[in-house]
Amino acid sequence: MIAETVCSAVSVAGLGIAAVTAYRKRFLAAARTAAYSLVPLGLVMTGAVGWIADTAFSPTAWAGFGVLGVAWLTFMGTRAVERRGGGTRKERKAAAKAARREAVAPAASAPSLGQSTRPASAAKAEPKSGAGEDFSDIEAILKKHGI
Repeated sequence: MIAETVCSAVSVAGLGIAAVTAYRKRFLAAARTAAYSLVPLGLVMTGAVGWIADTAFSPTAWAGFGVLGVAWLTFMGTRAVERRGGGTRKERKAAAKAARREAVAPAASAPSLGQSTRPASAAKAEPKSGAGEDFSDIEAILKKHGI
């Protein structure tokens, strides 16, 4: 009975604060305060406060909360191990083998565009601009990669 009285008093006080806030032209804050102050009153009217008061002094209810906590911890622990470990030993071996195979693309050292249609002499022709820039190191790198 005392819990219902306290919740009702808290709701009335909150609505009073919301009215003062609205009087100061802060309507968004007033609406938020009114919403928060109506929650205890709604809990009293639905009977949730009575249920919580009965549950707080019941050892069976606390044992049930303990069982739920253990179940939640077990579930989260198994999820963490599953995410970290990658499943069974067979799955981990298959994943490692696939990762090694996919680490280097097949025929990665071969040119990706295939054979060139231009003759080799045309590719090695001198640049037409007379800027005198030396691109020999760049040409060596490109030649090394087959480009």
